[in-house]
Amino acid sequence: MGDKLNIDEEERKELLPSGQQTRLANRVYWACSHLKKAGILNAPQRGYIQLTEEGRKVLQDGPNKVSRSWLVANYQGVRDFVTPSDTDQEPDPTDDADKTPEETLEAAYQQLRRGLAAELLDQVKQQSPDFFERLVVELLVKMGYGGSLRDAGKAVGKSGDGGIDGTIKEDRLGLDLIYIQAKRYDSQSIGRALVQGFVGALQGVRSRKGIFLTTSTFTTDAREYVKNLDTKVILIDGEQLAEYMIDFGVGVNTASTFEVKRIDNDYFNVD
Repeated sequence: MGDKLNIDEEERKELLPSGQQTRLANRVYWACSHLKKAGILNAPQRGYIQLTEEGRKVLQDGPNKVSRSWLVANYQGVRDFVTPSDTDQEPDPTDDADKTPEETLEAAYQQLRRGLAAELLDQVKQQSPDFFERLVVELLVKMGYGGSLRDAGKAVGKSGDGGIDGTIKEDRLGLDLIYIQAKRYDSQSIGRALVQGFVGALQGVRSRKGIFLTTSTFTTDAREYVKNLDTKVILIDGEQLAEYMIDFGVGVNTASTFEVKRIDNDYFNVD
């Protein structure tokens, strides 16, 4: 890409202020993130980017320059990515007008987090079912369930009891068990029928606690169904799964840390 855009060697080596990444790599990453949200690109496997059918249409009939503002104006997926529907009042990190530095930093952080979550989910979907099983085990243990990785690994993915993929201890003492169903789907939504089957399996083993995880989504009907159950069933979709992975440090590491400091008034109050 550097050759194609006639970017010289000095510009290619230019680092971000954090020193963690080149400016070129960072901009390519964000360009790909936005284009994937628009459905113009996809990532069939690690290290590969592919033009979609929509991308071919844009290449043929679209503008000479596909800018971020053009993507926002024409693709709902990009608008949701930049400013989620539940936080419409969130400041846009590209617009510095009428914002405090703290607001700018917070808005930028939230967009970085959304980008990371989207990339994480893409990575998970490309892995094998065994990998997904190990991911579920590690995440639940880091969230405080299952006791240890060794104990949890023995339980999850081994029962195969009619809609149940495994069990995990609710705490380190194993006072109660939580039953798990995990579906690694690319785009197929989980409907009420599958959730109802899981609930039936829970009743079959006389359990009142279950977690249903998926890399895709749950339909509205499925979510409404679990609201009025006596059995406690938690539905974790792909978006929430990625958020938990970030929160509990599964599949991610810290690239940069920024501290915002303020004056310590007590230090200067010597009277």
